[in-house]
Amino acid sequence: MPESSIVVRPEPMESGSYTASSRLQAAGLPAAMAIFEKAADAVPLPKQPGPIVVADYGAANGHNSLLPMCAAIAVLRKRTRHDHSILVVHTDLPDNDFTALFKTLSDDPDSYLRKDAATFASAVGRSFYAQILPSNSVNLGWSSWAIQWLSRVPAPVPDHIHVAYSSDERVKAEYARQAAHDWHEFVAFRGRELAPGGRIVVMTPGIDESGDFGYHPLLNSMYDAVAELTAAGLITEDEKHRMVLPIAGRNAADFRACFAPSGRFENLEIEQLDLFDAEDRFFKQYQIDKDAKAFGAQWGAFCRAAAFPTFASALEGGHADPRKTELFDRLEAGVVSRLAASPEQTQIPMAHVVLVKRQSK
Repeated sequence: MPESSIVVRPEPMESGSYTASSRLQAAGLPAAMAIFEKAADAVPLPKQPGPIVVADYGAANGHNSLLPMCAAIAVLRKRTRHDHSILVVHTDLPDNDFTALFKTLSDDPDSYLRKDAATFASAVGRSFYAQILPSNSVNLGWSSWAIQWLSRVPAPVPDHIHVAYSSDERVKAEYARQAAHDWHEFVAFRGRELAPGGRIVVMTPGIDESGDFGYHPLLNSMYDAVAELTAAGLITEDEKHRMVLPIAGRNAADFRACFAPSGRFENLEIEQLDLFDAEDRFFKQYQIDKDAKAFGAQWGAFCRAAAFPTFASALEGGHADPRKTELFDRLEAGVVSRLAASPEQTQIPMAHVVLVKRQSK
């Protein structure tokens, strides 16, 4: 399979890695949850016995879905009978750890299943760059920290682990085309799945007004650590060449492109679009305690959870490669030492997008 057609997914997190990852991914969450609650209060509800269908696109292990789902269900319950069934459908790719997802839903004290007897959970293993659920069936949708993952790697990045900091304009253009295509597909299939009046709230990395993707110190420290391990002989030049994070931020024009010129696509319209810089919680804590080692360790743990599994897929033996654990340990140590040596705030551009399905004209 040529590199340009490699299918991409965010790899499952290592056991115990959720805390550091979720702390960063909570950036922008309170505001997104308020938007989600507003959407839950506005969507038309089906009559009984049909269930109210809430879709969670890109669920992973479910932890980042619990609070938003509970908040939305609480709003929906104020609008309907307590015996009106609510069906929450969690979606992710087929190789997602659905066992971990269902354990989260069963065991976590914050699970909506522990709070509402008439709410039920299900899951679908399929890419959200295709249609997942029946047409006109979804009343309310949620997607958090998911659509930044491109559906495939358009090309290797020759001089960095992320295309945003490459000097190769041709490669940048290829990634921009792929990001545009993937957003087009995501929107198109949600337009089919949403019921008329339905809404989906998306929280995803953005790009600021100057075109900056952000994450400078983090991405540079990872790239330097990868280069160091290549020089040390732990990984080969070919493996280093394949180590790329195929994730994309988008600006306002990117989000609006597939809706031009009418402002409507697959009967969807953008009801709300907010671009902002989220808070770097790790740096805020550093400003209080001045603990540079803890600051570096928090970011290092985040990288291990969110990025290193993707790097492992570039190893000759993939995730079964015997060097995987050593790679993770040494990469994490390299990131921690670099960031602890010079703590600085990380820019985290984010976007909140609300799409609403109008009646066909």
